[in-house]
Amino acid sequence: MKEYFKAERVSENVWWVGAIDWNVRNFHGYETSRGTSYNAFLIIDEKITLVDTAKACFVDELLARIASVIDPSKIDIIVSNHSEPDHSGALPALIAATQPEKVVASVAGVKTLRAYFGEDLAIDAVKTGDTLSLGKGTLSFVDTKMLHWPDSMVSYYDRDKVLFSQDALGMHLASSELWADQIDPSILDYEARKYFANILNFQAPKVISLLDSLPGLGLDISIIAPDHGPLWRKDLETIIGIYRSAAEQKPKRKALVAYSTMWGATARCANALADGLRSQGVSVVVTDLYVSHRSAIMTEVSDAGIIAFGAPTMNNQMYPAMADVLTYIKGLKPKNKIGFAFGAYGWSGEGAKHIAAELDAMGVQQPIEVRQVKYMPTSEDLEAFFNCGVELAKALG
Repeated sequence: MKEYFKAERVSENVWWVGAIDWNVRNFHGYETSRGTSYNAFLIIDEKITLVDTAKACFVDELLARIASVIDPSKIDIIVSNHSEPDHSGALPALIAATQPEKVVASVAGVKTLRAYFGEDLAIDAVKTGDTLSLGKGTLSFVDTKMLHWPDSMVSYYDRDKVLFSQDALGMHLASSELWADQIDPSILDYEARKYFANILNFQAPKVISLLDSLPGLGLDISIIAPDHGPLWRKDLETIIGIYRSAAEQKPKRKALVAYSTMWGATARCANALADGLRSQGVSVVVTDLYVSHRSAIMTEVSDAGIIAFGAPTMNNQMYPAMADVLTYIKGLKPKNKIGFAFGAYGWSGEGAKHIAAELDAMGVQQPIEVRQVKYMPTSEDLEAFFNCGVELAKALG
């Protein structure tokens, strides 16, 4: 095994010893269409330190990569920046294999890890401002509560100027390349925005606070090493800028028109609406929920100024696929949107009204009243939807 799983050098004294999950496609409701990685890092100092682990099923790979650098039993310290099982699942096996003198996590991390792995887990709490001397270098800690779990923290190794940023500044992307500068920038931009939209958007203000606080912490950062996706050694402002832009949630002159349809009526309305928006110079994304995953929809929502949702009524309710998507989006708390609810019905017509209620619960402005058609839209109906698009564009400004 040691011949096949090799560590990769990150800096003079830091090695990547994580795992690449090429085939994962679902991350608790998020479609990881390009897989992901579980990054773990080995610091070679007088105190050998492992920063984070991986999912439990990758423990052998993790140990093999460590063994390609040093005997795992020589590890003195294990740091858990985040207790979610994709990063901590292998922790009990690592503790058993290495018998470290110290395992550390945030205050909330200690509680969470013990809840997962047993109250007898020997682990020490650290908080913002605490440091661990590793000999020639020092590891310092910053609490990043709710980015994106209560236990989240980041750590910094001053000797090599490496920020271990945990889930922050990361993305779900499996790649044979370790570094972001080796990957197509358009892929990085999309996957980072998708990650933010689906994982961190509900805590956008805290992300801005963290980014604003980094200069004040006096950290001289040369490398950003997140727990998912590629590492950054050049143009650090690129990933920081993507995250800041996403967190600010400034709407673009862009519209998302997302719909479900049973017999094509709602689809025809959606396309007429989109043409009205396009006629006013608004960039439009039109998608049927049947072909687009909720996480792809949320990615488009994140920077759209206009979000229009349409669906038929089914059993006196909005169509189930629409209910799924709106529930998901509502939990992620998008801001600064103009919304529109529409649809088709044959009997009772509650569907679009329920969509409007969900948009209202999200705090989305709706300058135009709900519009529905019965059975199939007439040419007059389609003209009305075109005009709705024009009016929404004017409302966006």
